[in-house]
Amino acid sequence: MPKTDSINIRIEPELKKDVEETLNELGMNIADAVTIFFKQIVMTESIPFAIKKAKYNKETIEAIKEAKEITKNPNKYKSFDNVEELMEDLNSDED
Repeated sequence: MPKTDSINIRIEPELKKDVEETLNELGMNIADAVTIFFKQIVMTESIPFAIKKAKYNKETIEAIKEAKEITKNPNKYKSFDNVEELMEDLNSDED
């Protein structure tokens, strides 16, 4: 059957790039993957994989919260332009 319809979606550029790289390694493109996904939806009359909320341990949850806080308030936290600066700062804390 000829492909005659189009679907336009918005997606994060980095995600699109990562998906394209992965699919390319599999010998596919995004249109092929979407077509396979849609055919599986029709065949199974469902989403063809489990959709689950990720479960994280306490340490990971705290790290995510900390990362969000740093992103929201970067001026409250030290930053470094390179690893050497970071290492120098870490070594100065030992004194």
